[in-house]
Amino acid sequence: MHLNYLKLFINNKAARLGMALLGTVLLAALLGPHLVPHDPWQYSGHVLQAPCERHWLGTNDVGQDIFSQLVYGARTSMAVAFGVALLSTLTALVLGSATAMVGGRCDTVFMRITDAMLSIPPVLIIILAAAYLRPGIPSLILLLVAVGWPAGARIVRAQVLTLKERTHVYAAYTFGSGPLAVFIKHLLPDLGPVAAAGFIQGARRAVLTEAGLSFLGITSPGLISWGSIIYQAVNFSYLGVWKWWLLPACAALSVTVLAITYLAYGMEAVLDRPLGVQGREV
Repeated sequence: MHLNYLKLFINNKAARLGMALLGTVLLAALLGPHLVPHDPWQYSGHVLQAPCERHWLGTNDVGQDIFSQLVYGARTSMAVAFGVALLSTLTALVLGSATAMVGGRCDTVFMRITDAMLSIPPVLIIILAAAYLRPGIPSLILLLVAVGWPAGARIVRAQVLTLKERTHVYAAYTFGSGPLAVFIKHLLPDLGPVAAAGFIQGARRAVLTEAGLSFLGITSPGLISWGSIIYQAVNFSYLGVWKWWLLPACAALSVTVLAITYLAYGMEAVLDRPLGVQGREV
């Protein structure tokens, strides 16, 4: 992304709020093993205990510390979010750019494959595959990337087809530059905003999808997730434990999605105005 765009993004109020919220969640995920007072799988001997000095958010139905599981759930969400967003964005950039630069029959075949993949509801593929594989974090990331790259690749392809028609690109070919050099020097820098927007949208979609699959119980049983915490808490909500078991997990998931949404709002506000034009921040 152009440095001026980056400065405007950092100075945007919505973007700064999003970075602060997401930074808090990311910090909890990175420092999780050093922050939690108990092993999230350890049986404490106290079942459905209310919050106390030893268990800050109480314990669940099998005596496990809820706060520890909440922090480890942040690690799962952040790993899936960044893994899916990064791999989906890179795949979309490589495939979309390559087919647009090559053109011809290769581009036609690629678009037919992309259209076929987009015509199938990705939710069905994810649920069916997850129910069969019961994926952990690595396999879940690969599964979400496999169904997430076509839309981004289509956008990148359209952008490259537009950019390659500019005068300075034709001038570069005239002076002897090859397709790879032209792409790296003249096209790739202009794809920064598209790639950044795709990264943010991919991260938000991955967080919600991972939580939804965990809530449905079709991920690995050894995976600690906010979605699985919510599912377990709902089953015991009639006992009143929802106040310290259900609400914190819902709040953590909501804050994470809200943080990514604010980042998207900030980026949209920056990209919607020309460089050098000072506009009202959101």
